[in-house]
Amino acid sequence: MSELAIKNRVTEMTGTEYPIIQAPMGWIARAQLAAAVSNAGGLGIIETSSGELDNIKIEVAKMRELTSKPFGMNVALSYVKGTNIVDFVIEQGIKFVTTSSGSPNVCTKAFQEAGITVFHVVPTLDMALKAIDAGVDGLVVEGGEGGGFKNPSPVSTMVLLPLIRSRVDVPIIAAGGISDGASMAGAFAMGAEGVQMGTRMLACAESPVHDNWKNAVVSAKETDTVFLNQASRPALRALRTQRTEQLLPLGKFNAMEHFAGVNELYFGGDMEAAIPLSGQVAGRIDSVKTAQAILSETMTEFHQIMKQLSTQYLR
Repeated sequence: MSELAIKNRVTEMTGTEYPIIQAPMGWIARAQLAAAVSNAGGLGIIETSSGELDNIKIEVAKMRELTSKPFGMNVALSYVKGTNIVDFVIEQGIKFVTTSSGSPNVCTKAFQEAGITVFHVVPTLDMALKAIDAGVDGLVVEGGEGGGFKNPSPVSTMVLLPLIRSRVDVPIIAAGGISDGASMAGAFAMGAEGVQMGTRMLACAESPVHDNWKNAVVSAKETDTVFLNQASRPALRALRTQRTEQLLPLGKFNAMEHFAGVNELYFGGDMEAAIPLSGQVAGRIDSVKTAQAILSETMTEFHQIMKQLSTQYLR
């Protein structure tokens, strides 16, 4: 184990050195990226929000070729309706699952009976309490500054995380605005025992997205995301482009229509072909680094900050 390793409830549940989770970004969170994160000491996650379960099964097989380290899967409940997703995940031999975009009541008990740890993604206190009632093992508390599909009434991580921690005892993974050791230390100060990185991992060397998107993240200012579709569901946080600027004043539209060109955006580099989901933390990302470098630098900075604060303020 690395000298930077942390032992807490999250690392015990995930089996990882570091309590750093890679976000389950649709079409992006597949073996190439997830294996790099797992090999670096974090937890790589395979997505299901693309709905391409046949391809995802192949990605799980690739994971077993690329890493011997633990990895998990996200079950995006609204996007896998009509599938036998519980059996699908159990058959893959997965031991850690995050659930999102729906009620964890539909699958938590079945997963746990199969020996799978379940964390549910929540954007509000009410949803957190409902997830606890459903019996989940932990929560991913997702602030509204994060990229991707969001609650139409966003609450920042700095408000949401300590609020939920004050009402629940289960381990929490903080998501939204996390990109380095400083933001990880802040999350831990507010009650998290792990962090999830999305935009930071989207813009890492092993991410499969086109360099145009990675470079757009690196070039982005902190004001270069927009919050779309607030009068409907799902709301979206994305990079500011010509397409997203035009959608911004609409307030309500069919979001899925704007993902028809997902392959052209994600892998072809056409930034106007679809909606490039990204978080406000893009404004803090100034270079493309390997997953190994991101995790190592994050953990080094985290420990340095914790020691510095202790020395400076504890007498």
